[in-house]
Amino acid sequence: MSDLRPSSPPRLPDFFGAPARIDAIIDKALDEKRIVGALVLVAADGAIVYHRSAGLLDRATRTAMREEAIFRLASVTKPIVTAAAMALVEEGKLKLHAPVTQWLPDFRPALLDGTRPEITIHHLLTHTSGLGYSFLEPADGPYHKLGVSDGLDQPGLPLEENLFRLKSAPLAFAPGNGWRYSLGLDVLGGILEQVQGLTLPEIVRDKVTGPLGLVDTDFFVRDRFRLAQAYADADPEPVAMTDGIEVPIYGTTACFAPSRIFNSKSYPSGGAGMVGTAGDILRFLEAIRTGGSPILRANTVETMAVDHVGTQAETQGPGWGFGYGWAVLVDPASTGTPQAPGTLQWGGAYGHNWFIDRINRLSVVALTNTAFEGMSGAFPTEIRNAVYG
Repeated sequence: MSDLRPSSPPRLPDFFGAPARIDAIIDKALDEKRIVGALVLVAADGAIVYHRSAGLLDRATRTAMREEAIFRLASVTKPIVTAAAMALVEEGKLKLHAPVTQWLPDFRPALLDGTRPEITIHHLLTHTSGLGYSFLEPADGPYHKLGVSDGLDQPGLPLEENLFRLKSAPLAFAPGNGWRYSLGLDVLGGILEQVQGLTLPEIVRDKVTGPLGLVDTDFFVRDRFRLAQAYADADPEPVAMTDGIEVPIYGTTACFAPSRIFNSKSYPSGGAGMVGTAGDILRFLEAIRTGGSPILRANTVETMAVDHVGTQAETQGPGWGFGYGWAVLVDPASTGTPQAPGTLQWGGAYGHNWFIDRINRLSVVALTNTAFEGMSGAFPTEIRNAVYG
C-alpha cells in the first residue's frame, strides 16, 4: 500500500497553491460558525500533501481538534462494510445476485399491492431494493410509525427488532426499478453474520480494518478522550447533540443519539455504526485507489467502481451514478465538478465527506463534527474546489 507519511508536494501542477486555499476555506467555515471542528487530509500519489486539524474537538471544554480525533462515522461506515462483503464474494461465500431470503428467510417486505418481490445482495449494495430511511420520509411516513431506526438513534435496539420493523413497511418500488438511499447495508450486515457465523464487527476486523491496520476504526470507541463531540446546525452557532435531537435535512429531519456508540446492545449498523479517524479512512481510501490490496483484488475494486444504477438516479446530483459502496461520477460536465470521470465519493451524516479521484491520483478526507454542514452544506464543495483550484 502507498506510503502515507507527509511528503513533498505532488506532481499535479495546479496543487501548489492548494494548502493556502484549503486553509482559507476551513478558517472561513470556522469564523462563520458553520462548523465547530474539522480534520482534512489530502493524499496525492500516495503521499499526504495536506493535513490540518482545526477548530474544537469539544467546545464545552475548549479542547482543540487533533489529528488523532475519533469521529462517529455514520455513512462512512458503508464503503468499509461493502468491502468486507466483497471479500466474501471473492471467497465464493456470497453471491451478488442471490436473494436475501437465502440467509434471512423472513425478510420479505411487500409492495403496496401486497406482492413480495425478491431482494438480492446487489439491490442492497446499490440502494435499488425499494427500502429507504426514516429521515427521507415525512413525519407520518410508515418508517416513523413503525419506529424503524436509521442506525443513528435508539441505543440498545437489537438488529432483529429493527429488521422486523423494516420488513413491515412497504417497499417504495419493486427491487431494481428505482434508486433510494436506504438501510440496505444494515440488512447486509445481518446477512454477513449469517454467512460467517461471526458478528459484523468481527467480520469487518478480519476482512478490512485488521489487514489495513486501522486500529481506531470499529463499532466501539477505544479512547473516549479522543472522541469528537457531535454538533448540529443551528443559528447563531451549532448546538451540541443530545440523544433524540432532530436535525433538519432535505425538508424533513434526522434523529441522532450520540450515546448509541457507547451502548454495547446497540446493533452494529452496517450503514452508520462505526467510529474512526481521518488517517484510518484515508488509508482505506488509498487501498481502494491503488487496486484494493491487501483487502480486495483489483478486478473486485473495478466492479465496485462501475455505475450500476445510471445517472438518472442523481445520487450526488446530476452526472452521478452509484456503484458498490459509493457514488460514481459519470459525467463531470453536467454537475460542474473539477473531479475526473470515475471519481468515487460519499459522506456521513455526522458531518463528513470524502472522495477518490483515481485519474488524478487524489484521495481527500474531510471529517467534521457538525451535521449537516460537513456533509451536505457548502463546506465539502468548497474543500473540493480548493483542492483543485
